[in-house]
Amino acid sequence: MALVQMNPVVGNLRENASRMLEAAERARALGADVAVFPELAVTGYPPEDLLLRPRFLQDTAAEVERIAAGARGIDLVIGAPVATGPGLINAALLLRDGRVQAQYAKHRLPNYSVFDERRYFDPGTEAVVPEIAGLRVALTVCEDIWRPEPAALAAAAGAELILNLNASPYHRGKATEREAVVRARVHETGCPVVYVNSVGGQDELVFDGRSFMVAADGAAQPLLPAWVAGLAVIDVERAGGAGLRVREHAVELEHPQPDSLVWGDDEEGAAAEPAVADPEALDMYRAIMVGIRDYVRKNGFSGVLLGLSGGIDSSLTAALAVDALGADAVEAVMMPYRYTASMSVDDARQTAASLGIDYRELAIEPMVEAFREGLKESFPDQSQNPGDVTEQNLQSRCRGVVLMALSNRTGRLLLATGNKSEMAVGYATLYGDMAGGFAPLRDVTKQWVYRLARMRNGVGRVIPERVITRPPSAELAPDQQDVDNLPPYPVLDEILEAFVEQESSVDEIVARGFDRETVERIARMVFIAEFKRRQAAPGVRVSARAFGRDRRYPITSGYREFRGEESHSQEES
Repeated sequence: MALVQMNPVVGNLRENASRMLEAAERARALGADVAVFPELAVTGYPPEDLLLRPRFLQDTAAEVERIAAGARGIDLVIGAPVATGPGLINAALLLRDGRVQAQYAKHRLPNYSVFDERRYFDPGTEAVVPEIAGLRVALTVCEDIWRPEPAALAAAAGAELILNLNASPYHRGKATEREAVVRARVHETGCPVVYVNSVGGQDELVFDGRSFMVAADGAAQPLLPAWVAGLAVIDVERAGGAGLRVREHAVELEHPQPDSLVWGDDEEGAAAEPAVADPEALDMYRAIMVGIRDYVRKNGFSGVLLGLSGGIDSSLTAALAVDALGADAVEAVMMPYRYTASMSVDDARQTAASLGIDYRELAIEPMVEAFREGLKESFPDQSQNPGDVTEQNLQSRCRGVVLMALSNRTGRLLLATGNKSEMAVGYATLYGDMAGGFAPLRDVTKQWVYRLARMRNGVGRVIPERVITRPPSAELAPDQQDVDNLPPYPVLDEILEAFVEQESSVDEIVARGFDRETVERIARMVFIAEFKRRQAAPGVRVSARAFGRDRRYPITSGYREFRGEESHSQEES
């Protein structure tokens, strides 16, 4: 059995199918009886409203036929949407001898978190257990393994082995959850489970691979590593009264690029594991790298551009971009103003030099002053308010204009560098530091930003230590620090985790020991910043509850569970 952990491009049906045929031929050459591909591998996941286009479904069906016709001498189990006449199913298909030999419709259609499958698909109800090379093998798809019933039906239908085709996106802790769920199904049914997952980035989502098997005795066996596309061939055979015996036979990995941090090779040709003190942070770092890499490459950008302020967020973003794309594909711009500390300029230069990226400095003072001059009749009191929010936002927006102009001219994607803590409370400027096409840290809280930076420096120091240790500041006013406007980040992030990710009420958070006035203020800021988040660039989802696909709140809403001022003000824009 060959397990193909692939990185499809959503909607690129021809290319996906061609790569599946190439993998099938390689699996056949390695002696496999069957090659197994992830959920909706033909279309990529999630295809979203492409599934509502009849022509898209027709073209998908044509590619399934091409795969079936082209893969001779080996069975294939593939994921694809299949029109059934009145509806559409999320199918696992067994292809044999040029045709569809068996067809399974996914039973459990998730409609929570980032999933919206009931919008498109009809659920199946029947077990499908074809014989493959003498074994009775049940077909299931993703969410089916998270509920007992589909696996129980398969076992009742005589399955000796359960195949589970997945497009399971990453978030922190997801790998442990998956293994526990699969082990539960094996315990309930006595059937081993082979779990095949996608890998790669698709807009906000990243898929981490980590295809594995759980044997009948509950022992988990990793088959393919995280974050790398590849193919594993395993021997599955009967072992008398002990049931099935599984033995790994061969693993071949695809390396999208040489990279010493994530995809470096050891002497055996496998992905080398960097020695780091914080493996959880390394895993998240890899997730963001993959998200950047695939968003840039799948959308055809030549590289990326970012504003490098000398602060922690932009420094970490620059490091991630270099590790994902290579230094030649990254350009950074420092845009000092009168409030920019000299240490910020020095640290930006040092970061750029450490990373080996193109770097330039463009002072924005002439631009800001031109706007001030043009607005002096409209702002007759500006001399009395030289550092108010309007003036601060003007600086940020001048920087956004500069960066967007360079992005237009160079064809490089502009990366926004804001983090989840800032976006949660609206501590960002529309059309200023929020400008950009992709936001790598959008789902990374400030505390995690520091943790990722320290982890990256543990692999190889690229971020100056002073960037990590100095108090954070937007540097838009004299002697400004973030704590002038926000609680300390350890406090803010804990409140945000409870309010945003756990949906805890204000009262529940206060009961944990937090100051009520602070909690109510933060809750209010989260609610009224929704209009900003709707206009923010997409970013990599790494938590169990991210803004965007996960958390969909109305912009206009009269609901509040706290007291205080309800209206927007200039400070929110």
